[in-house]
Amino acid sequence: MTTDATSVDQAFADDVRQWLEANLSGRFAALKGKGGPGSEHEFFDERLAWDRHLAGAGWTCLGWPCEHGGREATLAQQVLFHQEYAKSGAPARVSHVGEELLGPTLIAFGTEEQKRRFLPGIKSVTELWAQGYSEPGAGSDLANVSTTARLEDGKWIINGQKVWTSLAHVAQWAFVICRTEPGSKRHHGLSFLLVPLDQPGVTVRPIQQLTGTSEFNEVFFDDAVTEAELVVGQPGEGWKVAMGLLQFERGVSTLGQQVGFTRQLEGVIEIAKANGADRNPVIRERITRSWLELRVMRAHAVRTLATVDTGGSGGEASAAKLLWANWHRSLGELAMEVQGAASLIGPDTTSEGAPNDISDPEHLELDEWQRLFLFTRADTIYGGSNEIQRNIISERVLGLPREARP
Repeated sequence: MTTDATSVDQAFADDVRQWLEANLSGRFAALKGKGGPGSEHEFFDERLAWDRHLAGAGWTCLGWPCEHGGREATLAQQVLFHQEYAKSGAPARVSHVGEELLGPTLIAFGTEEQKRRFLPGIKSVTELWAQGYSEPGAGSDLANVSTTARLEDGKWIINGQKVWTSLAHVAQWAFVICRTEPGSKRHHGLSFLLVPLDQPGVTVRPIQQLTGTSEFNEVFFDDAVTEAELVVGQPGEGWKVAMGLLQFERGVSTLGQQVGFTRQLEGVIEIAKANGADRNPVIRERITRSWLELRVMRAHAVRTLATVDTGGSGGEASAAKLLWANWHRSLGELAMEVQGAASLIGPDTTSEGAPNDISDPEHLELDEWQRLFLFTRADTIYGGSNEIQRNIISERVLGLPREARP
């Protein structure tokens, strides 16, 4: 795969660009640049309306087969869409988990009944989804989950806890990895269940972050239920489904993500030029290094996408996660260094007139760069920690001995 666009692809990109220019106006004009990591609370209802507006115009689920409401867009066209979307400054999507993760997983592993039931709601953005993977005692070690589910009278009865569950407080459904075979260990005996969140057996508790926002959640299951047929794949084969989903997670949208990274780096450079920090040789070297590393990430992402059909070595997604997580965290640090002492100062007061007190995160006001710095502390942890990614690469790609496990 290359990034050179054919005439058909270029026409597609032109259509995307022109539609975005025409529609990011009026009631949606204020949404430019809103949302995203650390800012998911911004204009949520308006961004949900924007996602539904996209759906109405046929700009959701582009790569899905036509029979499921998609356009069967080529891989190159999907990349172009994400790039044009990021370049336009369009707001962060609220339907990413359903559209980019669960939808392709259901198409690959789900039953026809599951596809008919859930794919239309994902495409129209009328049902939102959350991902129930991580647990307090498992972290990034997905094979160590302890949430259980037992089949009883035609229903799965679920007990346990998930954590770091993005946007569970606004989602109607979650896909949940549960241990369904008593006594099983590691990746054996797991099942991939589709679970409604609006029921008495589910408690969603937001987790307050350093930024003062709460897009992550704890989710407790106390005899929560879901129908017996809402297991994706065969019971006990949830590991295979879960691993398939993780491959979708690091697909074409990563190139769009990097366009957003480029915009952030350009913003840091503008600050450095304005305040004279660019005359500091150490900062100039760090900016140059960030620029070069971003190009390396893009080259790796393109190469990774080229292995989608061949399977690759198995470590491409882990390498990509290591690259962007470390780069983005370093960018947050660079933004603070470029601003110097000014990076420690926020607005004098909040909108309520109270002091801007970091001990009271609910009323703390942060500028764009302070929020970037604080949120990127988590980049190397969520979505699979650096340690887990390095283990995957060492064991599955380099063939090194497996880490000792209890």
